[in-house]
Amino acid sequence: MRANASPHFEGPLDLPNARSRFNLLPFSDADFEREGPRADVEYRNLGLDKATGGRIGAKHIRAFKPFERETGWHWHDMTGHFVYVLKGWITFRFEGISEAVTVEAGACLSQPGGVPHNVIARSDDLELIEINLPAQFGTFDMDAHKAGVA
Repeated sequence: MRANASPHFEGPLDLPNARSRFNLLPFSDADFEREGPRADVEYRNLGLDKATGGRIGAKHIRAFKPFERETGWHWHDMTGHFVYVLKGWITFRFEGISEAVTVEAGACLSQPGGVPHNVIARSDDLELIEINLPAQFGTFDMDAHKAGVA
């Protein structure tokens, strides 16, 4: 650290006084749940919501059924949305971008919160990490939004 740099937060802190909680989540297939917005994938909460007091959410998402249909145009009420693909690929359409966007294994997509998008395709072996700010957020269908229902 440069001598003239100032810290951005109070620290150093001992572990019991840290703003966030220390959290280690070992991998377990039993932690995946099939309750969620998409019926063809399962979700594993990575515990960042508890560790950060709800400021950040993270899920490990993996496909367990073939992709049958597009998600439809929707948007998320959040300030940040990040997708890191571990395995396979996923293809999005974004309002304002004419070309489809495919994110392949090893790639990371920073998707601004609130931007309408549609998942149009994905590999059957897709696995990804999704990080969002904040942990809890709403998802709104664009058809309902355009009709004034959202």
